[in-house]
Parts: sequence; C-alpha cells; structure tokens
Amino acid sequence: MFRKILIANRGEIALRIIQACRELGIRTVAVYSTADRDSLHVTYADEEVCIGPPPSSQSYLNISSVISAAEITGAEAVHPGYGFLAENASFAEALEECRIGWIGPQAKSIRLMGDKSKARQTALEAGVPVVPGTTEPITAVDEAKRMAAEVGYPVILKAAAGGGGRGMRIVQDESQFESQLETASEEAERAFGDGAVYLEKYLVEPRHIEFQILGDRFGRVVHLGERECSIQRRHQKLIEEAPSPALSGDLRQRMGEAAVRLAQYVGYQNAGTVEFLLDQDGSFFFMEMNTRIQVEHPVTEVVTGLDLVKLQLKIAAGEPLEVGEGITARGHAIECRINAEHPETLTPSPGKITTFHPPGGPGVRVDTHAYEHYVIPPHYDSLIGKLIVHGADRQEAMVRMERALDFFVIEGVHTSIALQRQIIQDPRFRSGEFSTRFMERFRMIPAEAVAQGA
Repeated sequence: MFRKILIANRGEIALRIIQACRELGIRTVAVYSTADRDSLHVTYADEEVCIGPPPSSQSYLNISSVISAAEITGAEAVHPGYGFLAENASFAEALEECRIGWIGPQAKSIRLMGDKSKARQTALEAGVPVVPGTTEPITAVDEAKRMAAEVGYPVILKAAAGGGGRGMRIVQDESQFESQLETASEEAERAFGDGAVYLEKYLVEPRHIEFQILGDRFGRVVHLGERECSIQRRHQKLIEEAPSPALSGDLRQRMGEAAVRLAQYVGYQNAGTVEFLLDQDGSFFFMEMNTRIQVEHPVTEVVTGLDLVKLQLKIAAGEPLEVGEGITARGHAIECRINAEHPETLTPSPGKITTFHPPGGPGVRVDTHAYEHYVIPPHYDSLIGKLIVHGADRQEAMVRMERALDFFVIEGVHTSIALQRQIIQDPRFRSGEFSTRFMERFRMIPAEAVAQGA
C-alpha cells in the first residue's frame, strides 16, 4: 500500500479522499490555490502545497505545478478525484514518466473512452447497444444532415471530447441544424479545446441510468449496481438514487452485464461508470463512460456497504479486487447535491456562509468541505456538499431526505435546498415515474408562497 499520496483536487472530494487515506494509514498531501487557503482539505491533510492563484488554469489544471508538488513532498501516487485533471490522459502519462503512481485507469482507457465518438465505436465493437447516430465526429455538414434525416429528428449534437452538458445542442428540424452545429462546436472548443461534435438520435423521454464498475490489474471486472440520475437541469445532475425505481431484475442484469462487457473489452482498471439511456420501451443504449470516481458515488457506498475510494487505492496499489459477484442493494439511498446557487434562477451564489447546521439522525450522511464562516470562492464549481440518506426502502429514504433537508440550515448564500425539497415532494418524483425531462416541466413554488400555503 502507498505510504503517501497527493490529492490533485479541492473541496469535498479532496476531503473524502483524505478520510479514506486516514483509515488505511496513508499520509496525504493537499494542493491548493490561494483562494482555497482556508479549505478543510488543506486543514486535514498531513502536508499542503500552494500551487498557484485562483484560476484553475494556473493551479488545479497546471500539470507541472501538481507534479512538482508531488516530487517535492515525496508522494508515491496522485489521486485526481473528479473534474480538473481526473480524465486527462496526458497527466496520467506524465506521472508515469516521473515514476509517480496514478490512482485511476490506464491512460489508454481514459483516451479511448474520453473521446465520445471513439467510445461509441468501442461500445459497438464490444456488443453494447448505442443510440443511432454517427460513429465519427462530423466533418461534412451535408453528410451529417443526411444522417439526421435517416435516424429522424429530433437529434442531439454532443462534444466529442467532453461532457457535463457543454457543447450539447438539440436540433428539432433541418432548419436549425447548421446554426446549432456551429454553436455546439464553438462551445466545445471553449470548454475542451476541441470543437469536434458527433450526432445522435434524441430520445424524447429517456432515463439516465449509470452502472458503477471496478476493475483490477488481473483482468477482473465487477459492477456494483446502478444509480438513477434522471433528475438534472442543463444536463447537470441534481438528485441521484440507488437502486433505480425503473429497473426490473432482468433489465438490471442485462444492463450490468453490458457495462462489465465494455469495461473488460477495454481492459479497464480502477473505478469507472458506464452510463446508459433507458428508453420508455425498456431498450437501453450506451451513452458514455466516466473514467473516474463520480460525484454521486456515496449512494452506491451506502447500499453496498463498500468504500469505493479505499477500493480505488487498493487497486492502484496492485491488490486484487476482493468484491464478490452478484452484489445486491441493501435498502435505498438518495443523494441531493447541495449547491451554492439561487434555487429559482440556478445562478451561482458565492460568498461567506454565516450559518451552517448540517442534519444528522438515522440514515443520514453529509459529505462537505463547508463550515460556518467559510467563504465560497467564485472561481469553481458551486457544490457545497452532498446530502445522502439511506432507508429500508424508497419510501423511507424519501421521508428521511425530506426531514434532512428541513434540518439543513445554510445562511449567508443562496442554496439549492429549497429546490430539492420541492422536487422530493413532487408527485412525479414520489411515484418514481419520471425522465430526464423532469425539470423542464417542474415549476418551483417561491418560498413565500409555500409559507402562505399556496
């Protein structure tokens, strides 16, 4: 096992990795920008190194600074968390050249599955169904229009090199095609430095289902069940749960087998997620693979009793995967992402937290780096923390989430708590019958109207 690792990230996920390392007796090195000097991951790490000013490009995305920090402190390996450099194959290769370990999949897997069009082609080769569309980035507009007409409108244009909703545009008919293609390509270029875009048939009412997989260096791959991720806005997830209320035992088995088959085909190692779109008729299609730990990994931890970050560390250290086959969910888990943003406009709300009282009680877990008087910087993601609840079944989990949201008090900045409380209470969410278009139809009731009984 490693004696010391560097965490190339910040905030909640950096603190989560430190917690896992403490239990394994591994010393930790935190890197931070000047904006994060007072962050808890800096406080709780054994060592810390400032790697630059607030802009990510000059700190958390600065490969040379991160590697220099690892070399100076004698870190044996780097854990990238999620975001920033987590899916950067060049970073993984640079670490290997410097003889520093990488707590993640091999660079070739990151590069292969990180390019969305290549990932689609790989899934086809592995016998995993994909949404009809192009297998290569669009190079000729007329040819792309012919493909769109063939698969049928609406279609969706997606950045080949990224995700998170950036470089993504829905085209309702041919008259919109060229303008939407230009917009998607320009946004992809700004976000990922690569304007390549591919095309897929747009499924009107799908569900977003992802399977957590783990693979070791000895060729063994297992899945740990699925997560339901359909509650999202602007292609960014708001609420996740496990297991999905939409999956039967047979469908779960077939989707899980497809996820494992793809991971085995690419020789995948460490933690990853295979994401699918589930259509209304029960057919499912490969969407993408995330070659890292996910924000929503705690819901899988809660229902399986496994520590995914510890497993990442053990796999990277060369230990065989000791997770048994056929893991089934125990009870039901729901996660709400608590963001520093206005609940109605969804605009970021950085600033100083004046009051911070997280909830507790049976079945409640809070993963956060925030605290009273902490100043949320404007330079990064708006995630304050994650509220996870566990119940014997979905009904108990929903009730516990309502209670936990009611007891979660954050003042000084706007947060998504009020929005998530209303989503949990929405009849469509309660029934479990929803799709990725849930938020398009959701209308938030202002807090003052709720107080007046509207």
